Amino acid sequence: MSHEKSCFHCGLPVPDHIQLTVIYENQAQATCCAGCQAVAQSIIDAGLGNYYKNRTSQAQKAELPPDEILAQLKLYDLPEMQAEFVETLPENAKEAMLMLSGITCAACTWLIEQRLLRLAGVIKVELNYSTQRVRVRWDAARLNLSDILYLIQQIGYSAAPYDPQKMEVQAQQNRKKMLIRMAVAGLSSAQTMMFAMPTYLYNDVETQYLTILNWGGLIMSLPAMLYAAQPFYLGAWRDVKNQRLGMDTPVALALTLGFAMSVYGLLGGLSMDMHFASLSMFVFFLLIGRFMELSMRHKVGDAAERLVKLVPAFCHKLPHYPDENSEETPVIALQKDDVIVVRAGEVIPIDGMVLQGESEVNEAMLTGESLPIAKRSGSLVTAGTLNLHSPLIVRVSQVGQQTRLAHIVKLLDTALSQKPRLAELAERYASWFTFAVLVLGVLTFGIWFYLADVATALWITVSLLVVTCPCALALATPAALAASTGKLASSGILVARGHALETLAHISDAVLDKTGTLTQGKLSVQAWHNVSGSLNNDELIAIAKLLEQQSEHPIAQAILNLPHTATAPLLIAQKLNKIGHGVSAQITFHNQTQIWAIGKPEFVADISGSLSPQWAEWAKQGSLIALGNQQGFQAAFILQDTVKHDAENMLQKLAQQNINLHILSGDNEAAVSQLAQTLNIAHHRANATPEDKLHYVQTLQQQNKRVLMLGDGINDAPVLAAADVSVAVAGSADVARDGADVVLLHDDLAALPTMLLQAKRTQKIIQQNLWWATGYNLLVVPMAMLGWVTPLFAAIGMSASSLIVVWNALRLRK
Repeated sequence: MSHEKSCFHCGLPVPDHIQLTVIYENQAQATCCAGCQAVAQSIIDAGLGNYYKNRTSQAQKAELPPDEILAQLKLYDLPEMQAEFVETLPENAKEAMLMLSGITCAACTWLIEQRLLRLAGVIKVELNYSTQRVRVRWDAARLNLSDILYLIQQIGYSAAPYDPQKMEVQAQQNRKKMLIRMAVAGLSSAQTMMFAMPTYLYNDVETQYLTILNWGGLIMSLPAMLYAAQPFYLGAWRDVKNQRLGMDTPVALALTLGFAMSVYGLLGGLSMDMHFASLSMFVFFLLIGRFMELSMRHKVGDAAERLVKLVPAFCHKLPHYPDENSEETPVIALQKDDVIVVRAGEVIPIDGMVLQGESEVNEAMLTGESLPIAKRSGSLVTAGTLNLHSPLIVRVSQVGQQTRLAHIVKLLDTALSQKPRLAELAERYASWFTFAVLVLGVLTFGIWFYLADVATALWITVSLLVVTCPCALALATPAALAASTGKLASSGILVARGHALETLAHISDAVLDKTGTLTQGKLSVQAWHNVSGSLNNDELIAIAKLLEQQSEHPIAQAILNLPHTATAPLLIAQKLNKIGHGVSAQITFHNQTQIWAIGKPEFVADISGSLSPQWAEWAKQGSLIALGNQQGFQAAFILQDTVKHDAENMLQKLAQQNINLHILSGDNEAAVSQLAQTLNIAHHRANATPEDKLHYVQTLQQQNKRVLMLGDGINDAPVLAAADVSVAVAGSADVARDGADVVLLHDDLAALPTMLLQAKRTQKIIQQNLWWATGYNLLVVPMAMLGWVTPLFAAIGMSASSLIVVWNALRLRK
């Protein structure tokens, strides 16, 4: 069995396959990753090697002078350090994702977010409470990354460049620490209860024995009060330093007052109840509640984490392709146009194009699509998808923060960090509620001190402070949103804006684009008519295909897909393509040479003569294409866009939810009205420019309608931005996808009604949570003030209220 090595810089375990070292005092020291190696080497090279002597056994607890801490953090300003995790944006802006530690409740995220936003040069802050990650954008001309990291450290937390492996190790370490604290508090409360039990069973314990029991309770409670309860004291101290009231403040105050009063009574020989057992059990139940909340919070917010962890750390690079000898390379070291081989069973680490090989790729973890997708030479592959069968040689097109997966993670982080109106109201109310509880605590103490005695007043006040902690209220909305967003993401529905789920629950009208949204954006010949008196069907199709050869136009591709049997040889010459109208050429057929044309009827009429009234009727059925020669019109082709197979079912489900349906398209009136009739949609608008689409949606909004817009093209970007909720379908233009509130990662339109139902469920769960949290506090506040709640039951009630809220939110994941 090999001895597990620890990283010289961060102290985390070093994986067996990592062989990265730094030289410190003439000795090679192991590091766990290239980032730690670079930081450690930079610290040593900068003459700050004493850092590794001054720190404690764990790197995160190192206590250095402020100047040395800042000097260490300034290493993150080096371009070579930032290359791995900092994205450079236009106008001197930079953006980085950081992982945080020290967060204990939703108030912590509020504090970090507000302090960062007040820092001159910070442009944007998106903090995800569920995953404890923060995405910060700053003006590099005014601010350095080290200043941001230093500010976070000054207010009592720590931040570092996000690394999925380190984040997972950090989470495991936090879990172990919490379990140890729970065990200590549990043993302490059990032992303390042994000393308290005789006082509960007998009322006439002699004084000398009562003193021994009380001193035993004090000694047994010390591990719980001095060690296990540390997170609450540290959280409260952090709040005091930052001049605000957090959720740890009333808990820490209650613990301190209760313990101090019990010790004072014991040392002073006062005839009052000692509550060492209750305090120890109080700490135990609080830690149980926080641990369960931590576990549940991880469950509701793990969608982004699962996506980030899809990309492996290493890959097989082919440095001398087409030589297929590979070498193992860190994914972060890859560059555009590098060539890698992805073997069967491996996850594709980059976006790229297949150069060689045939296989199937499972994209379920990214798009929700359950069936594997065939890939061959020329196919595009995406980071985070799984190669199933055979090796694929892939040329890198995007890596790291530029991949589609990274873009999805960024949108998901943005959604989880943004706060809808209900969440903001709840947080504001929670902050004021904490202040009100402290005021009530002072009043309660004064009233009971007047009515009874100081001991009674103190314990009733302690119970009030504990039982009314507003954790449940602050968790009510973010827990539900995180659970629902994660559930939708696993189904290939990416909620990219925080307000979307709240607004979706109130949608009244759905406005749908046509081409590429309801239809496949691929024309096909739905019907055609032979109007020639001398040529058969196969001959006419052969001539039409000859004219359209080598054209990539969608209409040409539809004609070229028509089946036909072999005909007499055809010769073509003097081919002329008039863009937007059609194609003409000189064709020799059956020893006759004539000018033929295919395209719009008006274009062909220049050669074939006037159109009969029948052509006007055919034009109502779809896009009409004519074929003719100098002897007249020979054939009429009616083209229609193919309706997506699941469009009709999707629209029926929307109608069942009482959603009014509209088609809004730039296509011609015939095509749009035909589609509206086929899909039974009452409202439609054709020949719509981007300005027309925007006006159409704004008109609906002026009628107090809540509008959802589903689109895919660049021309849909303005109207997507104006809609109450915008949804971009799979394969949308970048500008449409970036501006949308929701992005569909696959072509299944059934996602739309599913999303609306999930939004309504989410709204219902949020309302239930808020009603429960509010009702709970309205009930327990007067009970606690009247002295009907003991400190022990106060701890149980407070923990249970938070757990009920998070458990209720977890139902959204089913």
